[in-house]
Parts: sequence; structure tokens; C-alpha cells
Amino acid sequence: MRSLKQILAGSLGATLALSGLASLSPAPVQAAGPEVEVQILGTNDFHGRLLQNAGSREAGAAVLAGAVNQFRTENPNTVFAAAGDLIGASTFESFIQRDKPTIDALNAAGLDVSAVGNHELDQGYDDLINRVTAPYDPTTNPEGGAEWQYIAANLRMKDSDDPAVDATYIQTVGGKEIGFVGAVTEDLPSLVSPAGIADIRVDDIVDSVNAAAAELKDEDGVDLVVMLVHEGSASVDCDSPQFTDPTTTWGNIVQNTSAAVDAIISGHTHLAYDCSFPVAEWADRPVTERPVVSAGQYGMNLNRLVFTIDDDGVTGVDTALVPLMTEDPDGPSGPLLPEPLYPADPAVTDIVQDAEDQAEVLGAEELGQIAAPLNRAKLENGTTENRGGESTLGNLVAEVQRWATERSESGSAQIAFMNPGGLRQDMVGTVVDQDYLDEHPDSTAQIGDRILTYKQAAVVQPFANTLVNMRLTGAQIKKVLEQQWQRAANGTVPSRPFLRLGVSKGFTYTYSEKPVTVEGTPTFAGEVTGMWLNGVPISPTATYSVTVNSFLASGGDNFFELANGASKADTGKVDLQAMVDYLAEKAATDPLPVDYSQRAVGVSFPAGAPSAYAPGATVAFDVSSWTMATADDTKDTEVQVRLGATVLGSFPLDNTIGTDVYDQYGKAGVSVTLPAGTPGGAQALTLVGAQTGTQVQVPITVASAVTMKIKIKPKRVVAGKTRAKVVVQVRDAAGAPVNGTVKIKVKGQKAKTVTVVDGKAKLKAKKFAKAGKKKVTVTYQGSDTTLPAKAKKKIKVVRR
Repeated sequence: MRSLKQILAGSLGATLALSGLASLSPAPVQAAGPEVEVQILGTNDFHGRLLQNAGSREAGAAVLAGAVNQFRTENPNTVFAAAGDLIGASTFESFIQRDKPTIDALNAAGLDVSAVGNHELDQGYDDLINRVTAPYDPTTNPEGGAEWQYIAANLRMKDSDDPAVDATYIQTVGGKEIGFVGAVTEDLPSLVSPAGIADIRVDDIVDSVNAAAAELKDEDGVDLVVMLVHEGSASVDCDSPQFTDPTTTWGNIVQNTSAAVDAIISGHTHLAYDCSFPVAEWADRPVTERPVVSAGQYGMNLNRLVFTIDDDGVTGVDTALVPLMTEDPDGPSGPLLPEPLYPADPAVTDIVQDAEDQAEVLGAEELGQIAAPLNRAKLENGTTENRGGESTLGNLVAEVQRWATERSESGSAQIAFMNPGGLRQDMVGTVVDQDYLDEHPDSTAQIGDRILTYKQAAVVQPFANTLVNMRLTGAQIKKVLEQQWQRAANGTVPSRPFLRLGVSKGFTYTYSEKPVTVEGTPTFAGEVTGMWLNGVPISPTATYSVTVNSFLASGGDNFFELANGASKADTGKVDLQAMVDYLAEKAATDPLPVDYSQRAVGVSFPAGAPSAYAPGATVAFDVSSWTMATADDTKDTEVQVRLGATVLGSFPLDNTIGTDVYDQYGKAGVSVTLPAGTPGGAQALTLVGAQTGTQVQVPITVASAVTMKIKIKPKRVVAGKTRAKVVVQVRDAAGAPVNGTVKIKVKGQKAKTVTVVDGKAKLKAKKFAKAGKKKVTVTYQGSDTTLPAKAKKKIKVVRR
């Protein structure tokens, strides 16, 4: 298959880009001639990116529509199609009006058909069917009216087995019938609130698509079948196992989708690629390879596929990944911002402007001040989101939700958790300068303040989840936290193998993890080793009041245990409103401080570490996840180890931020010596960070000293005639019986080891041949929790 990426790449202008398509020069429009060029334009993962963002090469809705118009003008035999996630997780301009501006913009752009994406179901199946795709009505449905067709062959109703949405779509262009078959990621149940799709079954993509494609070809007699699937590759390398290995999720789709499908337009992973792969059954066709493409994200590109079709079928295909903005060309004084390669559609420009104007009005309200940015976790490049890292923003949102439900009428919440995928932008605020004050004459802010507006808070949590309170036992909370090491419902490892929950203030925990292999996939398993609420250990059997958003409450993001909470009650409070109320109380006059303390810290003891330590012994372990996974957050330089008020040592932290998604940032090796007089029993080392305030406990057991008493019965024995009984009593410092073993050595006799039961051990000595005092030495062997001990006594032996 001939690629046009070279022709269309780079910073060519729109006219030059079009003139470069020599092999795709549009033929005269034909009603139903023997050979027709059919053009498919593909987009995906638009997510309501209405405005142009030159810095990130997001063209905006108007330029996207303009490009479609221009290509359609060149070849009217065009279908504009999408692979899902057109709405949901949108920017504020769209989100604040429930994505109505995006629906209007894509209607104006002439979108014909789209696969259902997971974000189309953020508000549930009922919302998709009865608002988004229902006809617009200013009275009954003012926020809907999508005019394109949503399709998904692998969504069916559980009760009736009827399609949840249409599986396929057929459009006639140039006298040729073009069939589309849709599908949505099989991870859907973990990506949206399970309650919102409770009536829907998500079937196997390949099986569902193959059946629907066969029907399109065999029964409907279409000339071309295009698969629109909201699933995709995690790599842009067409030779990677992501595409070629049928045991991977995407490789299975690429390699096992039937030969009835002529092209695959994909999405979900937000990556742009233009690949093709041989189809064995096509060996005798003019075209032997199937295009597999994705346009990336946010309206940055279009996929362009041009099929030459005659009465016998497809005789040729050309593809291109078409950029909609230039590629940062250098100007006389440095790099220039990207510019549109296509003219904006005036009708869509008006829609976008109206949305922007409305958003400015609704979003300009000042909610309060923050002391510094509240960030999501990032990888080493400082920009790529890391949902496996603990963050100041995640913890703040969790604390806000606990605060919003702490009153008795809302559940008396003690703990709250927040899923990282629900945080769509950092909460940075705006540092006030004179320009800001000139533009906001009613503002009471001072120059240098960091103001947070309604818009800046809203874009953080755009899903409008409600807060749900429930009762969980300590054992259930432990299970929830261990589900951060992700497993899908079928036991496999999802594409994001670890999700770090945001945690409200006062709740801390420690954990350890180990490498495991799950169905051939290397990953990790985690174990929570300790949990505390306001410094008090969490009891496995006690019940606690926990608040989460409605997405998590029904088991979203594979946190299945949250669906099992008792006394579950939806408070009706929306997450964004909770944030607005919190800022009104906490940040109206003084800036809201940023809490840099960690809630979760990894503590790993070496293999073979003792279960108890003697006073004076060395305690060694490794610390991880001490540092927020964002470069500009406040960090500790060392971790201090205390036993009570005694500082045992301080150890430097490695705060390097890398590419690890398991939140290992902030590592230290700890090795301390217990003071000689350390009391035995349960103790706790306290780890403290001076700059962040992070403080966690590491429980250890210190071996206790024991006391032994030896009794000899009778007090005198006769040489060669009577025998003495040695009775040993072993007690701990509190006087409680201690078990274990003792070694009893009577002078002149062989030593014997005797088991201590209920604090007692007994041995009957042999007869003595001679009179005198015979020494008895008793050595307690010690145990996991007690120290060895030794005691002596004498047996008095008299003559006959």
C-alpha cells in the first residue's frame, strides 16, 4: 500500500498539501461508474477540544471542520467517521455546557458515524441514548442532538440480548455502499461507572465485529467495510508486538479481525499511526494489505483513506496521516507557533466563539486563593501524566470529599479516596498581576496572589460525579488499597497496571510489593502492611465511614471492593460543588496551603529479616514512595527515624523522578540500632520528613526478657536411692507464662531439651551415686518474641 505521509507531513500550507496528492487527485464525480474513489476521513479522541491550542498543535473544531470541508469539496464521495471519545473529559468551554457546543460543532462539520467510546458513557447509557443522540429540542432536550450515528457491535442489553446501539451503519457515496462496524474497548466496565451501564453487556470485540462484518458483506452486499473501534495501540511502531502479536489486546484485533473488514480506524490510546498489514485471504486481490490507522488526539490530525472501488471490489487504497497544524517551523528569531494548514469553517467558528464567551462568564468567578500549584503526578519529562503516582491534587480532592460528607447527615465520613483518572488537569490558578486586575475590576485580589477561578476548578473534575458514602471494615479498606495493583474482572492486567488513589488527610498506610507474572504478563502485586487513622491503627474488624465518588462507588477502575460497601448512600453532592464549597470556607481570605505529605509509603524488609529484634540489634529496611511524583513539589532531602522521642538516625532520599508508574519515587535505605534498654514487645519506629510533614509508622517487635524460677523437689535427695525433680517456671516482664524450650543440664548427667508448656517445664534427674551439691543449669532458648535466658540452682544430695 502506497503511503502519503511523506507528502502531507511537515509544515506545508493547505494548498501545497492538497497539490502534493498527485496519486489521489480527485476524479470527476461519478454517480455509479465502474470505478469510484471513496474517501474516508477519520478522527478520534476529540474530547471537546473546541479551541485552537497552537502550543500543543490542537487545531480546534473550526479548523477540523474546515479541513473536512476542503477534502469533501475535492472529493464529494467522502464519509467523515470517528473512533469515539468525541465528548467527555472535555475542556471547560465544552464541559460547562455538557458538551453541547461539541455536538453542535461536529454536526456542522458533517460527522457521519462514530464508534461509541468509553467517555460517551461517562454519564451512563441512558444519557447517551436519551440526551446525546436524541433529537435536539429546546424544551425537552436542549443539551443533545448529535446527528451522527453511534455504533458498537459488542454492546448488547443483558436481559434481551438486543443491540444496545446499532452495530453497523451504511452510507452510499458515489454509487457505492460503504459499511461501518463499530466496537468499544472491552475495558469499558472499569472505565465508566458500572452503575451507568448496569444493563449493558460488553462482548468480545473480534467475535462481534467479525459477525457484523460478515452480515454487511454477505447480506447487505456493501462494497467496503470499515471498522471503527475505540481501542488502539500503545505504540506507534507498526512492527511492535502491539500490532503483530495476537496475544496482546491490540494485536488480537489487528491480526484476527476477519478479511471482510477492509480497514481499521482506531482510537482510545491517543497515539497517531498509519500502518498496514497483510491479510492472507486477500492474496489474489489487487490490494493485499489492510490499513490500520489512528489520528492521535484532540483534533491534531485526520486519517485520510482513499479507496478505489469498481464493480469487483477494492482495487486500490492510499492512506495518509494528515496534520492540521504546521510543525513548529523556525522563524528569524526562534521557533514559531504552529499555524493551521486549513481554513476555519465560519459556522463552527461562531459555535466555538459562543461557547468561549459563555465559558468566560461562567468560569471567571474567583473561588479563593491557593498557596502554590496542586499537581497531578508526572513522569520524568514533567508533562506526561502518571496515574500511578501519589499527588498533592489527588489527596486534596479526597480530603475535600471527606470534608463535604463529614456531617452526620452525609455519613460522618472519616476517610475518602479519589481515583487519579478523575483528575483531568492540574489546579494551578493564576498569579495576579496588574493586567489581571485591569481585566477584573471587581476582584479583591492583590498583586502576587494566586487566584483560583471556577473554570480552573471545574476542568480538574469534569465528570460531575456525586459523592457516595458507605461503611467498610478495615479488612475491606485493605482490599481496596491492594486493588491499586490492577487486575481486570477476568484476572488480566489492564494497560494501566497501577492506579494510586488519592487519600484524605489523617489516613496513612505502608505497603510492600513484589514482582509477579499474571497470565504471561510481568507485573507487581502489593500488600498493605499497616494502616492508621489519625495515628490509631485500623482494625480489620472495625467499621469505618468512607466516601468516594459515584464512579468508584460502583467498582470503577477495577476497585471492585468499593461496590461491596454497606449502608451505601448517594449524598447527591456533586464533586465540583464540594470543591467550590471547600474553597469558600478554607481559601476565601488566606491562601489554601498545599499538603505535600505522603499518605502511602513503601517499606520493604530484606529476605530473612527476623520477626523480633533484640535490644542493641540492627533494624534495616528500604523506604520508597516518600516523594510526590512531580518535579516542582516540595520534597524532603532525608528521612529521620525515631523510636519514641529518641532519634536513631537520618538517611538521604533519592528523589529522582523517572518513568516508573509504580510510584517508587523517594527512596532511602534505613539501618538503625535499637537502644540497649528498649522495652520488649510491640514497638513502632516513626519515619518523619521535615519539609513535607510526612510521618508514618513502621511496627517492629522487640524481643522481651524473661524471668525463670527453678524449684527442686524434694529439697534433699538420698544418694543412690531417691531422685530429684527439676521444675522450671518461665514468665515475661508482665508475669505472663512464656512457652518455648529449655535446656536443662544437671552436673554429671547428660543435658536434655524440654518443651515449656504454659510457662512450665519439668525434668526428673537420675539418681546420684555420691553425696554433695549438684549444680543445675537451665538455659531458655528464646523465641520469636523473647530473649534467651539462663538460671542456676543446686540439688542437695545426702548420704543414706
